Amino acid sequence: MKKLFKVALVAGCLFFAGNVAQAQSKIGHIAFNQLIDQMPETKTVQKQIQDYQKTFVDQLTALNNELQTNAQGYDAKKATMTDAARTAKEAELQDSNKRLQDFQAKAQQQVGDKTQQLSKPLLDKARAAVQAVAKEKGYTYVIDTSQTELLVSPEADNMMAAVKAKLGLK
Repeated sequence: MKKLFKVALVAGCLFFAGNVAQAQSKIGHIAFNQLIDQMPETKTVQKQIQDYQKTFVDQLTALNNELQTNAQGYDAKKATMTDAARTAKEAELQDSNKRLQDFQAKAQQQVGDKTQQLSKPLLDKARAAVQAVAKEKGYTYVIDTSQTELLVSPEADNMMAAVKAKLGLK
C-alpha cells in the first residue's frame, strides 16, 4: 500500500511539474525570409551576386557559341572529311562540350559559395536581432513561418514588428 501511495505521489508531482514547465513556455513566430527581404543590405548582396554571376554567364555564352560554331563547321565539312579527320574533330567537339559542362558546374559551385559568403553577415545580423527580441520578451521558442507551415499550433506572438524595430526597419 505504501509503495502504491509513493508511486501515485511521484506521478502526481511529475504531472504537476510538467504542467508548470509547459505553462512557462512562450512561443513566438516570424517570417524570417520576409524579414531578410526587407533589410536594405539584401539589395546590395543580391546586386553583388548578380554581377558575379554575370561574369560566368558571359564566359559560358562565349564557350557555347564557340562550340556551336565548331559543330556547324563540322556538320558542313563532315561529308568531305576522311575517317581519321572526322574522328579527330568529333573527339575535339566532345572535349569542348565536356569543358563547357565542367565550367558550368564549377561556375555554379563558385556562385553558390559567393552567395553563402555574402549572405552570412546578413543572416547572422537578422538571427541576432531575433534572438535579442526573444530574450528581451521572454520567448522560449521562435518558429520561422517562412520555412514551416503549422497546421495546428498553440497561440503565438508575431515578432516581426519588434525585430524590425530592433534592426531599425520600417
